[in-house]
Amino acid sequence: MEPPGGHAIYVDAGAFCPHIAREHFPGQALVVALYRHAGIRACEIGSLMLGGKDRPPPPLELVRLAMPRRVYTQSHMDYVVEAVAEVYQRRDAIRGLCLVEAPEVLRHFSARLEEV
Repeated sequence: MEPPGGHAIYVDAGAFCPHIAREHFPGQALVVALYRHAGIRACEIGSLMLGGKDRPPPPLELVRLAMPRRVYTQSHMDYVVEAVAEVYQRRDAIRGLCLVEAPEVLRHFSARLEEV
């Protein structure tokens, strides 16, 4: 997403993984791929967090990479950039997810998902 800045970088997971249907949570699938590939923890802000059976889908599927001030070095940032680029090169291998179990409220915190 443009412009970058503030305290986080947002990745448009819908554009990053256009092969994953919205109902298969492209944002969460990208979060899983980043963690598996490089140990990068991120947060999905999309269909899993904001969607639900009684809600329309959110307009965007985003992944938030938090950037706390004065915590990370340039080499940390370089590592994240390289890892995201590597995941992007293999993005077609990222599989969507299906919701197996979830509470009624705040489902993104304790939902159980499986790859499709």
